[in-house]
Amino acid sequence: MTDRIAHGFDHPSGHIPDDVDLVVVGLGVTGAGAALDAASRGLKVLAVDAHDVAFGTSRWSSKLVHGGLRYLAALQLGIAHESAVERGILMERTAPHLTRPLPWLLPLTSNVSFTQAALAAAGFGTGDLLRLSARTSRETLPRPRRVTRTEAQQLAPGLRSAGLRGGLINWDGQLEDDARLVTCLARTAASYGAHVHTRVRVLEATSTHVVLRDERTGATRTVRTRGVVNATGVWAGDLVEEVRLRPSRGTHLVLRADSIPGLRTVLTVPVPGSTSRFVFAIPQPEGTIYVGLTDEPVDGPIPDVPQPTEGEIGFLLDVLAPALERPVKRSDVVGAFAGLRPLLEADGSTADLSRKHAVLTSRTGVVTVVGGKLTTYRQMAEDAIDATGLTGIPCRTRDLPLLGAAPRDVLDQIDEPGRLVRRFGTEARYVIDEAVRATGLPEDELVAPGPGGVTLAELVFGVTHEGAADIDDLLDRRTRVGLVPEDRAAAVPLAQRALALTHATS
Repeated sequence: MTDRIAHGFDHPSGHIPDDVDLVVVGLGVTGAGAALDAASRGLKVLAVDAHDVAFGTSRWSSKLVHGGLRYLAALQLGIAHESAVERGILMERTAPHLTRPLPWLLPLTSNVSFTQAALAAAGFGTGDLLRLSARTSRETLPRPRRVTRTEAQQLAPGLRSAGLRGGLINWDGQLEDDARLVTCLARTAASYGAHVHTRVRVLEATSTHVVLRDERTGATRTVRTRGVVNATGVWAGDLVEEVRLRPSRGTHLVLRADSIPGLRTVLTVPVPGSTSRFVFAIPQPEGTIYVGLTDEPVDGPIPDVPQPTEGEIGFLLDVLAPALERPVKRSDVVGAFAGLRPLLEADGSTADLSRKHAVLTSRTGVVTVVGGKLTTYRQMAEDAIDATGLTGIPCRTRDLPLLGAAPRDVLDQIDEPGRLVRRFGTEARYVIDEAVRATGLPEDELVAPGPGGVTLAELVFGVTHEGAADIDDLLDRRTRVGLVPEDRAAAVPLAQRALALTHATS
């Protein structure tokens, strides 16, 4: 057994077999989840990605584990319930080390009418019923409540005081890092025997074989298989021509924490003219705030890395401004990122398209899974593996802890650097020990915080155990320093050092 992710055909930490039960194409959250699901049921699995783990949409999310309130507003009750169930599974069973409860404050400003406030309160109450139906404990997600003007300002001192009459508090889940979840899923799949390889492109796929190309060397080879799952997200139509998608772009801004001083809750601001859309300001552990989210249709070729537009940046700032005493300015924006949602083609605006996932089987027998959202990845993966018909063994992932998972009271007792515990859970000590072993450096030097809080220990571990092959892998996906270009530039020497140390000892 191994927990290592390899890159290319000939990486020393693993090889690509000639014959497998299942090939999973795409190592975003759904593909990594499908690899884990299949491997944990005893199938021989090969999972590949043309780029890297979490290269696509899965690293551009809001880093949240949503309970489905937006879907309630659109009367999509099925996906709202599914979201609440999957949120509870992540937070209480499979990944409590990568998730945490987070309060959301809807400030009752002069721009929020009494009718809107009543509707929001009713929605929060219904969301709490969803929590109850999903059997998520009150200790994990407290009940929603009304707060006074003073309490609202304590939670968000930057709120505009004029016209503020209190607020509504709701609770939902926050991810430490979406790409970290994907990497943890991929490593957990590898620990169950899956062969996980990055920089391997699928040129051709049927239910009986795939043709692969090593993107580093150009070498090709054919692997025999009994099934293929296409989990390539917005690129699904490139592999299976019958799939028709209508992607939408969601843009986020990155601010320094002092742009909205003292923020201790997600700040929720309604989009004017909408009853179901909001702009969120989400505080992060390492001193930044993410502001999102847009929903814009995308036409034309799909870029590898989507880019936010100035119009979207302006929209987010304009919606947020009325809620703040000192509105955030364009100069406060230290980073921005955008992701593409793989929505099935249908009539209507992308904002109205259902986020429910779909599992489709092509005429060549390839199973494609598209749609959905990060929170519901596990159910999407289960449905995809079931659709292959390769095994009668039931899915195990509902109760299967990811590497590093433990109950919250156990995690609270781990005496290691907080950042490493939040990102690796019970493996925090393992990460440090492996970095010491690989480099020979003292522990204090390996865990010292660098730009954006990143440590040399986690960068070294990214190379030795998580398949990172270059600076981009380390700073843009194994860690998220790259979300702030200034921090990324400052962290490049640390990433270079991690690569040099590990290559010298490999």
